[in-house]
Parts: sequence; C-alpha cells; structure tokens
Amino acid sequence: MDFTDEMLMEIGPADYVIRVHEAPSQLPQADWNALLAAQAQPTPFMRLEYFSALHESGSATAATGWQTQFVSLWREDQLLAACPAYLKSHSYGEYVFDWAWADAYQRHGLHYYPKLLVAVPFTPVPGSRLLAVNAEARQLLIQGLQALATRQGLSSAHLLFGDSADLDAAQQQAWMQRQGVQFHWQNRTPLPYASFEDFLSTLQREKRKKIQQEQRRVREAEVHFEVRQGAQISEADWDFFYHCYQLTYRAHRSTPYLTRAFFRLMSRDMAEHWLLFTAVRAGEPIAVSLLAIDAVQGSAYGRYWGTVESVSCLHFDACYYQPLAWCIANGYQRFEGGAQGEHKMARGLLPVSTHSSHWLAHPDFSNAVADFLAQEGQAMRGYVNELEEHQPYKA
Repeated sequence: MDFTDEMLMEIGPADYVIRVHEAPSQLPQADWNALLAAQAQPTPFMRLEYFSALHESGSATAATGWQTQFVSLWREDQLLAACPAYLKSHSYGEYVFDWAWADAYQRHGLHYYPKLLVAVPFTPVPGSRLLAVNAEARQLLIQGLQALATRQGLSSAHLLFGDSADLDAAQQQAWMQRQGVQFHWQNRTPLPYASFEDFLSTLQREKRKKIQQEQRRVREAEVHFEVRQGAQISEADWDFFYHCYQLTYRAHRSTPYLTRAFFRLMSRDMAEHWLLFTAVRAGEPIAVSLLAIDAVQGSAYGRYWGTVESVSCLHFDACYYQPLAWCIANGYQRFEGGAQGEHKMARGLLPVSTHSSHWLAHPDFSNAVADFLAQEGQAMRGYVNELEEHQPYKA
C-alpha cells in the first residue's frame, strides 16, 4: 500500500493506520487540538488553525519550500497521534542550522534535499511536537516518520524544538540529539513580582540603571505605548504592523516569510492569542511589537518588531520592557524572547537549553554528524555554564 495514502502496521493485537496528509485541513481540527491540550508543553503555534493559516496564506507551501506531509496515527476512527511534517527543499526558517551538512552532501555528489522536517515553520518556540495519547503512540509516530523518510528515499528526518517526551521517543529510535540555547524570563516563585519596578529591584545595580536609562530615553523622545489584545487589534493596526514587519526584513535585505493573508487569518481564527504594543509619538504610530500569548499556560512569546523611524532604545522598550511589565501585571509566568541573543540576559532573561533530534539515512554521514554533535554538545554545555556565571540578578 502506498505510504502517502496509508500504511498498516501490526503492533500487538490491534491494527494501527498511519496516514500522510497534504494539507492541514485534511485533519480533524477538534481532535488535533484536543491532543495538543493533553501534551506536556502545548503552545498556540501547534494549534491546527495556525498550520492552516500558514498553508492557506501561501506562507508555508511547496512553492516556498515547505511541502506539507503531516503524519497521523489511527486506530479505527480514533486519532492516537499526529505531528506537523514537511518535505523541505532548503533550510531557511528553521533556526537549527544544518547548512554545513547539506554542503558536505553536495561535495560528495549526494542530495541532502528534500529532507523530512517536524517543526513549526518560522517559529523557534520549544514545545510538544509529537502529539500522542501515550508513549506507545508517540513511539509509533516516530517510527512512521522514519519509515516515510526511508520509503521516499530522503536523506534525513529532523525534529526541532521538541519537548522531553518527543526527545525520548526519538532517542529510542537512535535519532541523534542536538542542543541549543535561548533566553527566557520566568516570573518569581512562589511570590510573583508585584510590579515591573519590583522586578527591576531584583537586578544588579548596573543592569537596573541601564534599563531605567533606556526607558527614560524613550520617554524623553515623547513616545508612549498603546496595548491592544485580541479583537481590540483593528485591521488598521494589523496593516501598520505588517508594514513595519516588512521594513524589518528589508533592513536585513531579506523577504518576509509570512504574508499579510496569514495575519488576516490569525485575526479571524486565533485573535485571542495576539498582543500588540504600538509606540506612538505626536498622535502617530511609529513602531510595533507583536507577541503571541497563551492565557491558559500563562506564557508570552516575543515574535515580531518593526519601526518607521529610529528612536534610541525603542527596540528594547517595545520588545522587552513593555512585554515584561504586561506579563507581570497580568500574572503571566513566562516570557520567551525568541531565538539567540546574549544581550537579553541584561534584561533579565536567562539561558535555557533547547533540543532537536536528527536521523540520517547514510551511515557514514550519520557517524560523521554524530561525532560533530558530540563535540558541539560539549562546547554548548560549556557555553551555557559560562552564561550562567553572568547572572543579571542580585546574589
């Protein structure tokens, strides 16, 4: 039976069916989202509406190098496990860098692309990737992914920014592990911060004074912030945000990954998960910072920023200080500042290890990558230890 239609797997006394889907709309949204809610580390970016918006808006499709190959596991009409998967013709928009691996394949006359990728496009947010009712179903799902890669003659399969259950399932299949680092803020426990000033008081003196100085420069420029959440974000707000979003990419001589249609679908289908900070001067908007939020988990995620004019320290205020103040005021427990950036430590965000899993079909390349990852992992652990020695908080 052709795998792209369905594949039967005999496991114990029952039949399991693995299916591959060419569009998120082929999966039952309620069942997918119910699976997601039951995982250890759900995020809004794993909701089926998010993937549908990426697909329907033309942001993540075969034409942009993201050919949908979502994988699901069924017993009769019950969805037991599912994950987002893509055939990738490049490595853009992933934030776990394997360009050197692709280059090595090319130099040896082999094709690295297409590869199979389990990830959320353009979204380096750690969380559950292999949605499953239990460990057995998760293990069958990872076996199905490897079987799909093998049947299609792909070079490799990769799982990015998964949670511990995902990593355990992949490791049981002998997938290689890779470590990265991000910078996240955690609210104080057991007594949460009473205010942004309370948070500042816990920082070392030089860090606190620098933040106060940066915010003062924004105020002296006569800039204030307006905050809108969910349905409060108007079409005009989204238009201005997207204009700024495009300018940010243009400044880096790049092209935006996401289309305006994607954010239009977000405002329609997932409005409650978005928070917009607009910097205003003389009655006119001059910059924006967009966050995703999850009220159930008490988590906020820094996503995109842009400005139409330069104001000293505005980026730090819009992307860190205003979001942190909002999180504290609204009782949120976590703020993730996005990929990379040691400068975030001076703003109270601390290093957090991230993880990915990798399977390469070619045994020689697999061994070579395993050696590389062992050396890289040792260096990364040393780097994280060094970062932790430079805590911004008082002793």
